[in-house]
Parts: sequence; structure tokens; C-alpha cells
Amino acid sequence: MVRSSSASPPPSRPLGNATRGTTNPNRLRRMDRWIAAHHAAALRRGPAPVAVDLGYGSAPWTAVELLARLRTVRADVQVVGVEIDPARVAAAAPYACPGLAFAHGGFEVPLPGRRAPVLIRAANVLRQYAEDEVPAVWDRLCARLAPDGLLVEGTCDEVGRRHVWVALGPEGPRTVTFAARLSALETPSDLAERLPKALIHRNVPGQPVHAFLRDFDRAWAAAAPYASLGARQRWMRSVLALSTAWPLADGPRRWRQGEVTVRWEAVAPV
Repeated sequence: MVRSSSASPPPSRPLGNATRGTTNPNRLRRMDRWIAAHHAAALRRGPAPVAVDLGYGSAPWTAVELLARLRTVRADVQVVGVEIDPARVAAAAPYACPGLAFAHGGFEVPLPGRRAPVLIRAANVLRQYAEDEVPAVWDRLCARLAPDGLLVEGTCDEVGRRHVWVALGPEGPRTVTFAARLSALETPSDLAERLPKALIHRNVPGQPVHAFLRDFDRAWAAAAPYASLGARQRWMRSVLALSTAWPLADGPRRWRQGEVTVRWEAVAPV
């Protein structure tokens, strides 16, 4: 991934466009839970880390919740909610507290002293952009990360029952995670409607992500006898079968949470 210099001066106006701003409490719990588990080591290293909730929307619930969840990993973590709409920043101001601040900005990710965040979370933001705009945004956000930082970008439904996200380091995309409330899932390919912008138009025959979801559905069908033991057992059996053909990046502990993570290169567009 080609990166621009993080030392370049910030633009005169925020980069990006205001999203619809739809948000609900607890919407991003699955993503936050995954971040806390997979990024704990980086959060614990060095001085007090800063995390960014980029494009938190018309209400600040996701930023408030991100702080609470990351503080289960490290008590002195700081969260900055960044919004391109000044009215949303003003509306969030009463929720600011020690460790939680709100800033007006966009993809340039303005932070005091140009600090490099150890985490940028951008949920339901790029879904509202064109597919060909995604690589440049990824480049810009990854260029703002600390050396051990993580960008998590994806999409979920309105109440967080279905969620798919890409995890990227400073070098570019690493993995894609599919997460669901299993009791409400008919087939794994139901998650296709929540693919992030980089993948949602690629869910067609001949593309790797389509093949992945096709194989997942076949494994799910073959695991139907396990449904009598509950949706979790059927999911875990399906993912175990999937792991024989696809490079998964997690294991049973995460599968039990209704997640599965696959290497980016296995499902990247061709």
C-alpha cells in the first residue's frame, strides 16, 4: 500500500463527506469485542494510547462505548470521536470526560500534536462512498496510524446483529472478519449484505469473496445435524470445515463468539 507522509500539514478543511449519521447504542459491540481481544498487546505498549472513533454519527454512543470497552484492556486509554459535521461535534460535547474528547475533522484525523493513533475505527462510513474511493481513504488512514496501529473499517446493520469488517495495519489490509448474532442467522451468506464497500460489489461468481460465502453456506448445510445442539455448535462445526480450504486467522475461542476471520489475500478482489 502506498502511504502518504503523516508529517504533512493538515488540510484547510476536513476531508470527506458527512454520512447519514445513523447510530444506535451497542451497535458496534461485536467489532469492539474483537478489537479488545486482537489488539490488546498494542494497546498495552508504550505511553497512554489514543484511539479514534471516526464518523461516530449524530449521537456519540459509539465513542462512549469504545472508551468503556478499551478500558477493560488498559485504564488510561484515550478516545477521540471525530466527525465532519460541526453540529454533531457540538451535540457530543456534553459527553466529553477524562479520556474522551470530540473533534471536528475527517479522513485527515486531526489529533492534538498530530499524535499517531494506535486504533482508528471507521464503522458504516465508507459504505456511503464509491468503491473506487476506498483505496485512497485506506491509504490516508493507514498513514496516520502508529507503527503498531490498526484500522478497522466495516459495516453492520442498525442494531449490530450482522457485521463485516476489514482490519488494516500501516502496511495495508490484513484480514476480514464476519460476525453475527447466530440465533438470527439463516445462512452465513446473509452476511453478504453487510460486506464493506471494498467487497460488497464483488460478491459475484468468479470473485474470491463469493466463493468464500458459497463454501461457507455449503459447510453450514452439511452441519445441519448440529442445529439440534444450538446455533453456536452448528456455526463452529461449519467454520471448522471451512478451515480446511480457507486460511482462517482465528480459532475456536473466537468462533464461539459468532465470528470467523479470514486472511485478506484469500478474499481480495481480483
